[in-house]
Amino acid sequence: MQVDVDSDGQPTVGSAATVVILREGARGLEVLLGERNHRGSFAGAWVFPGGAVDEADAAGDPVDSSPAARRAAVRETLEEVGLELGVDDLVEFALWSPPKGVPKRMRTRFFAARAPEAEVRLATDELIQAEWLTPTEALEHHADGAMTLFPPTWVTLHELRDAADVDAALAQLDAHELRAYVGRFDDDRTTLYWQEDEHFHTDDREHRAVPDDGPDADGPRHRLMMDRLPWVYLHSF
Repeated sequence: MQVDVDSDGQPTVGSAATVVILREGARGLEVLLGERNHRGSFAGAWVFPGGAVDEADAAGDPVDSSPAARRAAVRETLEEVGLELGVDDLVEFALWSPPKGVPKRMRTRFFAARAPEAEVRLATDELIQAEWLTPTEALEHHADGAMTLFPPTWVTLHELRDAADVDAALAQLDAHELRAYVGRFDDDRTTLYWQEDEHFHTDDREHRAVPDDGPDADGPRHRLMMDRLPWVYLHSF
């Protein structure tokens, strides 16, 4: 599925791929997160392996296509964390378009894969450190202010927090059509609305969400409220 329109009508400047690498640890399902260097894109944030799709990844396919993103996902995972995946190992589950105000306008395809039996080897020019964490642990670190997460990473962890194991997580992600996240921030950038939310197309500040409006409020809700910790995610459908 291809999303052709960003939330602000502005074109993206490229495509990217991200891989959620999963394993079963002593504490249950774990994901691999790495801390970015404190410079450049996503400085200091904890992220899944990934990066931009280039012309070599395209290999004759459109740069913004799923096959090109799969090849980029495999390449970036090997470069950043030293883990070798196959393009057929990847479950594609989401496509994130950048909201207005995001400086690096990359439309990003999200994949998930089972971790291979190999040691993580970091590219230290990309990542300072990496940890295997349960989704709940990562969300708790973020809620405590100890870990920086960007919305796509946070929402993905939130979606995986109840998965019992790798098989269950991959089945959950593969059970629905590719999810398109087209979002926009409110005026003070404390709430992120996605296209299904009733206030996605309005700037009416009278309807600005507050955490206690609840997921059962009137009208469809698909938003992330980031004005305090922990963040509040409402997805009413």
